[in-house]
Amino acid sequence: MLLVNGVSKTFNRGTVNEKTALHNVSLHLNEGDFVTLIGGNGSGKSTLLNCIAGVHEVDSGSIIIDGKDVTKLPEHKRAGILGRVFQDPLEGTAANMWIEENMALAFRRGRRRTLRWGISGKERELYRTLLSQLDLGLENRLSVKVGLLSGGQRQALTLLMAILKQPKLLLLDEHTAALDPKTAAKVLSLTAKFVAREKLTTLMVTHNMRDAIRFGNRLIMMYEGRILLDIRGEAKQELTVEDLLQRFGQASGAEFANDRALLS
Repeated sequence: MLLVNGVSKTFNRGTVNEKTALHNVSLHLNEGDFVTLIGGNGSGKSTLLNCIAGVHEVDSGSIIIDGKDVTKLPEHKRAGILGRVFQDPLEGTAANMWIEENMALAFRRGRRRTLRWGISGKERELYRTLLSQLDLGLENRLSVKVGLLSGGQRQALTLLMAILKQPKLLLLDEHTAALDPKTAAKVLSLTAKFVAREKLTTLMVTHNMRDAIRFGNRLIMMYEGRILLDIRGEAKQELTVEDLLQRFGQASGAEFANDRALLS
């Protein structure tokens, strides 16, 4: 489903601020994989996600999604096959538009634009049914501006919008990091529910080691722009935070230095 082949990315090349974020990274996700991606600050997690999404152009290597080489495609041309939820709840929705208008934008993602816009009664009922799954009462607030919602409500809505058209690949970039613990747990529960039900191939960046272990069928840890560990199957099911730290130390020869991950 996703094939990242020998991807490298360097920022500010030729300057004093030159930084190589990805070193010849290769990664293969099978259809239906739910992969959690963890690593310390500067390990390359978000850069890898941004390269897959087309935000950053890669220096070398290739990216193939569902058999299609998208390496040279700009971000907007990948939008039809990708779903994405960002860390900031403000990024995934249009604050000055109603809930139903935001849903309509997601529903029309990847379609050819026309002058027709009206939301039909049948479409509106579909949105109510979908929103009711969030258990947040949003199905009764279709004409409320999204900017009036709480961060958790907005992030749950963004998640629903991201999966509305069953994307080939779902990218979650620390999508609960800005939420309080109770709300984060709610959004993660919804994430696991939707991914399992829709059988979505998913790559979830997280700073939380416990979440990385608890969710998904596979865990990848990055360090200094490289994939250091790739744990799956029974080995992942039996994994603990202590085991993960030990394996990181053995593979890297260093201590894991990220307080957010250790204290979460």
